Amino acid sequence: MNKTLAIPGMAKKAGLLAVGAQDTIEAIKRKKAKLIIAATDASEGTIKKVFSIAKENKIEYISVPFTKFELGTTAGRGSPGIIAFLDKGLADNFKKKLTQTVNDTKESDA
Repeated sequence: MNKTLAIPGMAKKAGLLAVGAQDTIEAIKRKKAKLIIAATDASEGTIKKVFSIAKENKIEYISVPFTKFELGTTAGRGSPGIIAFLDKGLADNFKKKLTQTVNDTKESDA
Protein backbone atom coordinates (compact mmCIF):
# COMPACT_ATOMS: atom_id res chain seq x y z
CA MET A 1 0.00 0.00 0.00
CA ASN A 2 1.12 3.52 -0.76
CA LYS A 3 2.56 5.15 2.38
CA THR A 4 0.36 8.19 1.81
CA LEU A 5 -2.76 6.03 1.96
CA ALA A 6 -1.73 4.56 5.30
CA ILE A 7 -2.40 7.94 6.96
CA PRO A 8 -6.20 8.00 6.44
CA GLY A 9 -6.27 4.46 7.84
CA MET A 10 -4.49 5.62 11.00
CA ALA A 11 -6.85 8.59 11.25
CA LYS A 12 -9.89 6.30 10.90
CA LYS A 13 -8.62 3.98 13.66
CA ALA A 14 -8.12 7.01 15.91
CA GLY A 15 -11.62 8.35 15.16
CA LEU A 16 -10.14 11.36 13.37
CA LEU A 17 -11.50 10.84 9.86
CA ALA A 18 -14.87 11.73 8.38
CA VAL A 19 -15.74 9.31 5.56
CA GLY A 20 -18.13 10.27 2.78
CA ALA A 21 -19.71 13.54 1.73
CA GLN A 22 -22.37 13.68 4.46
CA ASP A 23 -19.92 12.96 7.30
CA THR A 24 -17.50 15.48 5.82
CA ILE A 25 -20.16 18.20 5.58
CA GLU A 26 -21.12 17.53 9.21
CA ALA A 27 -17.45 17.76 10.25
CA ILE A 28 -17.14 21.09 8.43
CA LYS A 29 -20.28 22.48 10.10
CA ARG A 30 -19.03 21.35 13.54
CA LYS A 31 -15.68 23.08 12.82
CA LYS A 32 -13.84 19.75 13.16
CA ALA A 33 -12.55 19.27 9.59
CA LYS A 34 -8.93 20.29 8.97
CA LEU A 35 -8.41 19.01 5.41
CA ILE A 36 -10.89 17.76 2.81
CA ILE A 37 -9.76 15.16 0.27
CA ALA A 38 -11.52 14.28 -3.01
CA ALA A 39 -10.78 11.15 -5.04
CA THR A 40 -10.03 11.40 -8.76
CA ASP A 41 -13.27 9.64 -9.64
CA ALA A 42 -15.55 11.38 -7.13
CA SER A 43 -18.77 12.85 -8.49
CA GLU A 44 -18.21 16.35 -9.87
CA GLY A 45 -21.41 17.55 -8.18
CA THR A 46 -20.33 16.17 -4.82
CA ILE A 47 -16.90 17.75 -5.12
CA LYS A 48 -18.38 21.16 -6.01
CA LYS A 49 -20.84 20.99 -3.12
CA VAL A 50 -18.33 19.91 -0.46
CA PHE A 51 -15.51 22.16 -1.70
CA SER A 52 -17.90 25.13 -1.74
CA ILE A 53 -18.88 24.51 1.88
CA ALA A 54 -15.23 24.04 2.80
CA LYS A 55 -14.29 27.31 1.08
CA GLU A 56 -17.06 29.19 2.91
CA ASN A 57 -15.68 27.82 6.19
CA LYS A 58 -12.04 28.48 5.25
CA ILE A 59 -11.06 24.81 5.32
CA GLU A 60 -8.37 23.53 2.98
CA TYR A 61 -9.45 21.08 0.30
CA ILE A 62 -7.55 19.14 -2.35
CA SER A 63 -8.08 16.55 -5.05
CA VAL A 64 -5.72 13.59 -4.81
CA PRO A 65 -4.43 11.06 -7.36
CA PHE A 66 -6.29 8.18 -5.68
CA THR A 67 -9.57 6.54 -6.60
CA LYS A 68 -12.66 6.12 -4.43
CA PHE A 69 -11.76 2.45 -4.12
CA GLU A 70 -8.27 3.30 -2.84
CA LEU A 71 -9.63 5.82 -0.32
CA GLY A 72 -12.32 3.37 0.75
CA THR A 73 -9.84 0.57 1.25
CA THR A 74 -7.72 2.66 3.59
CA ALA A 75 -10.68 4.34 5.30
CA GLY A 76 -12.32 0.98 5.88
CA ARG A 77 -15.68 1.92 4.45
CA GLY A 78 -17.07 1.49 0.95
CA SER A 79 -15.72 3.75 -1.74
CA PRO A 80 -16.08 7.34 -0.57
CA GLY A 81 -15.30 10.12 -3.01
CA ILE A 82 -14.67 12.54 -0.14
CA ILE A 83 -12.95 12.19 3.23
CA ALA A 84 -11.88 14.74 5.83
CA PHE A 85 -9.10 14.71 8.37
CA LEU A 86 -10.21 15.90 11.81
CA ASP A 87 -6.68 16.35 13.12
CA LYS A 88 -4.23 19.00 11.87
CA GLY A 89 -1.14 16.88 12.51
CA LEU A 90 -2.48 13.96 10.48
CA ALA A 91 -3.66 16.34 7.74
CA ASP A 92 -0.22 17.96 7.55
CA ASN A 93 1.47 14.55 7.48
CA PHE A 94 -0.84 13.43 4.66
CA LYS A 95 -0.03 16.54 2.60
CA LYS A 96 3.70 16.02 3.15
CA LYS A 97 3.55 12.36 2.07
CA LEU A 98 1.30 13.25 -0.88
CA THR A 99 3.85 15.81 -2.10
CA GLN A 100 6.61 13.20 -1.83
CA THR A 101 4.50 10.63 -3.71
CA VAL A 102 3.67 13.07 -6.50
CA ASN A 103 7.30 14.16 -6.81
CA ASP A 104 8.51 10.54 -6.85
CA THR A 105 5.98 9.74 -9.60
CA LYS A 106 7.12 12.70 -11.69
CA GLU A 107 10.77 11.64 -11.34
CA SER A 108 10.02 8.07 -12.36
CA ASP A 109 8.06 9.28 -15.41
CA ALA A 110 10.94 11.47 -16.60
